[in-house]
This record gives sequence, structure tokens and C-alpha cells, in this order.
Amino acid sequence: MNELIPFGLSALDLVTILAGITAFIAVLAVWQSGIVARDPMKGRIKQLQERRQALRAGLITEPKRRTSPIRKAQGLNVMRSVVKKLKLAQSETTQKVSKKMMQAGWRQKDAVIIYLFFKMVLPALIAISSLLLVYGYDAFADSPMLKVLLPPGAILIAFMGPDLVVKNQIQKRMAAIRKALPDALDLMVICAEAGLTLDSAFQRVTGEMGKSAPELGDEFGLTTVELGFLPDRRQALMNLAERVPLPSVRGVVTTLVQTERYGTPLAMSLRVLSAEFRNERMMKAEEKAARLPATMTVPLILFILPTLFVVLLGPAACQISDELINR
Repeated sequence: MNELIPFGLSALDLVTILAGITAFIAVLAVWQSGIVARDPMKGRIKQLQERRQALRAGLITEPKRRTSPIRKAQGLNVMRSVVKKLKLAQSETTQKVSKKMMQAGWRQKDAVIIYLFFKMVLPALIAISSLLLVYGYDAFADSPMLKVLLPPGAILIAFMGPDLVVKNQIQKRMAAIRKALPDALDLMVICAEAGLTLDSAFQRVTGEMGKSAPELGDEFGLTTVELGFLPDRRQALMNLAERVPLPSVRGVVTTLVQTERYGTPLAMSLRVLSAEFRNERMMKAEEKAARLPATMTVPLILFILPTLFVVLLGPAACQISDELINR
């Protein structure tokens, strides 16, 4: 096996190099993902507002591409070329992946490129590394079953890894938005009762919720920009429901669309929705509290009761043992 590898490298050296390259690409992707999702209230919304003001003033006639720090990296150029050569960025696939990236809070096009690259390249790298480790370096020779199951298992985990990361990010983001939505609706009720329009109410809530709930503030801020930028205000609200696929957000969007169409009082509708969502959140908390005794039964039996028995019965057992020995 070692004779087939050029440059005088052994199978262990090749596996080590491939593992180092995989780890470097993973760290680079995590770092770049942090750049994409970092502080959206001060970066992305500010740029969108400046763009809207410039378009209103007629200062620009053609859309300008925003420069991203990710595009300056040479690693992304390699990813982009690999995705283009393999023809992974098809129209339907790109739309589905872009929708997932928007729901996860990664809205730049480079996030789609990173996802598609790792979706295709990571399983291949893991497959080569595992095959060389198992059959080239003859690892796990004592366990034939592990030797057979390790490469397929590693490939399956590598193939599902990007989807699991995106799904986890979407779930965390949706949970944070669901938790902060009643408070945001209360603020919108106050803004509506003060006489502010829907655009002004969204903008005010964005500024107030930016630090306590940056996920919801980001979505409301983008909706504020779209309300003043898109010709159809209904489309801006529907985009909010598409970016945040929660039943509560869909209810808010439906109420706002009906308010815009039929002219119903905005404050009254938002007050009813806020009370409903707050009661729903309280019911979910009570449901979790009701499940707590059943959930704590297994840890109680496995960890707490044995320790309690040792503490209570240990001294008595020691005394009985001493009495039996002395006799």
C-alpha cells in the first residue's frame, strides 16, 4: 500500500494530511458562518436602509452588489469553482437551499455555496480518509465488525452533517423568535395606539428589540425595509411569513394583511394576537412543568436513590458486619 503513494509518504501520513485539510475547512466554514450571522442590526439593516434612501433620492440607477468579507477569501473562490464545475447550483436546488439559509439567518449567496460545497465534498473526504485508515493503515484489525461498519457510518454522518447544522440553526432561531414575539406585539400595540403607521411601528420595534431579541429584530427590520421598498406591501408581509415559518408569525401576517386591505383597527387586532400568543406560551410552560415528574423518575431511580440508600443503610450495614465478625 505504501509503495503506491507518491513522494515517499506512508498511509498514516496521507490520512493525517487529509484529516488536517478537513479540519481546516470545517474551522474556516464555522468562522465564515459567524461573519455572516454577526450583528445583523448594525450591518445588514443599515446597508439596506442606506440603499433604500439612495434609490428614493435617485442617486443610483443600477443595483450594486454588496461586497462581503467572505468573497475576499480564496477558499470561497475554490468552493465556487467546484460547485460550478459539478453543476450543483441548479435553479430548483438553489431556491430550496436559499430558503433554508434565509430561515437559518444566513441570507448571503455565499452561504448557499458553502452548503453545497460541504454537502458534496465532505462525504468524499471522509470516505477517502476512513478507507485509508481502515484498509490502508489496517486500523481496527481486532474488530472486523467495526472495520466493516466504520466507513459507511462515517460517510453517512458526513453526508447528513450540513443538513443537521442548518436544521439546528433554524430550530434555535425559530425558538428565539417564538419566545420574543408576544413582547414585540405588545410594543406594536403601543405604537399603533400612539398613532404610528405600520412602517413606523415595525421600525420602532426593530430598534427596541434589537438587543434583547436580535433574531426577531433582524426579521422586523428587513420587513421595514421591504415595506418601503417593494411596490406591493402585501408581498413584504408575505416574505416575513416565508422567512419565519411559524404559525404565530403567519397569524400576525394574515392579520396585518387584512388590516391593510379592509382598514380594521390595527391596535385591537394586535392586542388580541398578543394575548393569544402569551397564553399559548404560558400553556407550553405549564405543559413542560407537568411533564417534569415523569421526566425526573429515571434519573431519580438511577442516581439519587442508590446514593440515598448508601448514606442511610451504609452505617447500619457496617455495624452488622462488625458484630458478625466479632462473634
